[in-house]
Amino acid sequence: MTSLRNRAIKGINWSIINNLAKSGITFLVGIILARLLSPVEFGILGMVMIFIAVSDIIIEGGFVTALIRKTDATDEDYNTVFYCNLAISFFMMLVLWLTSSIIARFFDEPILKSVIPCLSLLLVINASAIIHQTIFTKNLDFKVQAIISLISSLGGGLIGIGLALMNFKIWSLVVQQLARQLIMALLLWFSARWRPKWLFSKKSFQELFRFGSKLLVGNLINTLYRNIFLAVIGKMYSAAQLGQYNRAEQFNLILTNNLANVIQKVSLPTLSQIKNDEKRLVFLFRKILLYSSIVTFSAVFGLAALARPLILTLVGKQWLVSAKYLQIMCCYGVLYIINQLNLNMLSIYGRSDLLLKLEIIKKFIFIPVLIIGCYYELQYMLWAAVVYYYIETVANSWYAEKLFGYGLWKQVKDLSPIFLLSFAVSLCMWSVTLLSIQSVPTLILQISIGLLLYISIYEIISHPEYKELKNIIIDNLRRLYIKT
Repeated sequence: MTSLRNRAIKGINWSIINNLAKSGITFLVGIILARLLSPVEFGILGMVMIFIAVSDIIIEGGFVTALIRKTDATDEDYNTVFYCNLAISFFMMLVLWLTSSIIARFFDEPILKSVIPCLSLLLVINASAIIHQTIFTKNLDFKVQAIISLISSLGGGLIGIGLALMNFKIWSLVVQQLARQLIMALLLWFSARWRPKWLFSKKSFQELFRFGSKLLVGNLINTLYRNIFLAVIGKMYSAAQLGQYNRAEQFNLILTNNLANVIQKVSLPTLSQIKNDEKRLVFLFRKILLYSSIVTFSAVFGLAALARPLILTLVGKQWLVSAKYLQIMCCYGVLYIINQLNLNMLSIYGRSDLLLKLEIIKKFIFIPVLIIGCYYELQYMLWAAVVYYYIETVANSWYAEKLFGYGLWKQVKDLSPIFLLSFAVSLCMWSVTLLSIQSVPTLILQISIGLLLYISIYEIISHPEYKELKNIIIDNLRRLYIKT
């Protein structure tokens, strides 16, 4: 168990670096581009990425999770998935080419007719390297992925900034996306030993698809609904408002989805290895949940407190509307990791049928959110989404009690002190914005107060998981210092 724990911790370390490299640099590049471009350009990109995201889910088809979960995956499995993904990617790219005019008319943005065919190349680029990335993830090898993310994000970002400075407008964002993913795919091919062979197994396809198909439908429903949310914003409001929303989401994702992705990438293969030992499985699941919440709750609520001065400082007054959206997003952003971990456990137990059932039920509940978006202001739709995500958390943890005896009420009992502490500290941080001082001094004062309160209170109450997490961080920093 110690060896697995060490591998998991090492995986988390490199997965954090991976996400910081991929999303952190992209975020910083986005800040520079936000000063060079307008919300309209980002809104147009957001419209296209709706269809790219849905297509990516169809291409992946649940096969990646099925491969990670399968402890004895063979070369036949990898090759079968590779050719399936590649074939579907070409098909989806063709679909986007043929429907680009329809999409452009729907959003009343003629430039989409040219932008969509170009960005659809992302589908084939991503599919060509999906197996290489899956193998690294399955082996908890995030070091190579971190280096590749760093290089590709930096390379694509510099190209995008250069084009923006030359007044290429929306095309600077298009080329940035393509360049980043192409560099990443090439480096993954170069770094991984795996190469496709002329192998295709009908038996392998049926076995993986039997599990993955339910995930596909569930993920597709989830992605469709999430992107219908964006489509409603783009259609009912404007490209500029969608750009403001996307800017807020970028700030939100840098903490929420990225932290969730780190935990998912590490927890799924780690917990899958001990799925037959329920006692160890539940113990490690609970620890991961608590460690993650200590970091996530404080970071996300802290971000809500920092929203206005942070956006004023980094991207300027033209993006100030996004600060209001960001604060609302943070109210449900704290739940991302809890939801992801509970859903991971259903995958580990092989209950993709329950995952599908949950997604169908939850999306019926989501319909009122879309209706509110069609008739009221955007901020009201976001508040409705907050209510939805808390209901979703209840639904996601419902089966946890039945499957392994650690469900909603036990999770609430464990997480409530962390949640309340983080919320209270964020209120203290937010109160600084009531003072009539410039945004930069406000940020410095807020961050200082937040760190002082968090550390002091956790030390005083001597929270056991906080102490364990602190020791893990100190040990890793000490090892890093010794190596250097």
